[in-house]
Amino acid sequence: MKQERATKPAAALPALIRQLSEAVAVSGDEHAVRQLVLQNVQNSADKLEVDALGNVLATRNGTSRRREHVMAAAHMDEVGVMIVSIESDGLLAIEAVGGLDARVLLGKQLWVGRQRLPGVVGATPVHLLKDEDEKRPVAFDALRVDIGAASREAAAKLVQPGDRATFATSFRNLGGSLRGKALDDRVGVALLIELFRSSRFEFDFTAAFTVQEEVGLRGAQVAAFAINPVAALVLEVTPANDLPPLPGETENVRYNTRLGHGAALSLADSSTLYPRALVQHFAAIATRDHIPFQYRQPGGGGNDSGGIQRRRGGIPVLALSVPGRYIHSPAALVRLSDVRAALQLARSALAELPRMPRRPSRS
Repeated sequence: MKQERATKPAAALPALIRQLSEAVAVSGDEHAVRQLVLQNVQNSADKLEVDALGNVLATRNGTSRRREHVMAAAHMDEVGVMIVSIESDGLLAIEAVGGLDARVLLGKQLWVGRQRLPGVVGATPVHLLKDEDEKRPVAFDALRVDIGAASREAAAKLVQPGDRATFATSFRNLGGSLRGKALDDRVGVALLIELFRSSRFEFDFTAAFTVQEEVGLRGAQVAAFAINPVAALVLEVTPANDLPPLPGETENVRYNTRLGHGAALSLADSSTLYPRALVQHFAAIATRDHIPFQYRQPGGGGNDSGGIQRRRGGIPVLALSVPGRYIHSPAALVRLSDVRAALQLARSALAELPRMPRRPSRS
């Protein structure tokens, strides 16, 4: 396995989230975030490696003879687009990478490629559409990215098919809230960095900063197979959906989680039914220590838990999430109080993690 090393001072939590949010790391090209992760964990790791898929695996040895191995994961990648062709007029055809709605792209400014070229997303203006086309959803094959190039030759000097692009959003600290792109899951990455640097547990602990979550939980599957932990924790940002009621509703009953109500413990989602014992352990610690928490309501998408749970002979896993509004869009929003609650709960609950049943060894 290859190793990457770098040296830069650690950042405070909101500043660290800013650095991570403003990095461009669409699925399959997580280099920029991987470098930030390595800079921030290398001085705390007893073992540090980057696997063949691009996951960062940082390990701290346990403090006792309890030779169990526990894993925590957060994914480095974000949704975005891939350049698939350059047209004769210099415009760039694109395809979605991850769960991205074409409607949120129209008119948006993008950073294109690792060199962060400025671009803008365009399509046929609405006043030029046929009546039947006005009622159809926006399709990705109707979108183009304009980087100002007047010809295919001019554009090809700047970008190539396969380059990624994502929203050109500047991070903002709004006092009690944080706003920026890719907070799913750069908030989780920042939490895992802080958890790793500030904690040493009885058991061996590996922080897995995973790749390609947004396109199928791929990095987490590889990492979990390699680590083979007795238990795992996933740190995520999950949809809040706590906006005002729709017309005709007296109350919003569609929310998964709510901002400002603390960290969220998952019971079930589209990829995982979470072990009752782990959910109850984290809830008991939160209640005892007066850490604000809520239960994420079932429904909606999954996360790296689904990839981790089904590796080897099965791995008990829990998702601990920060509620976020407008994820997979140019600007998501989270409450700093929820972020801090998630960090406190992860640290306290892992420190008192009960012994997990040992699985049969496989030769």
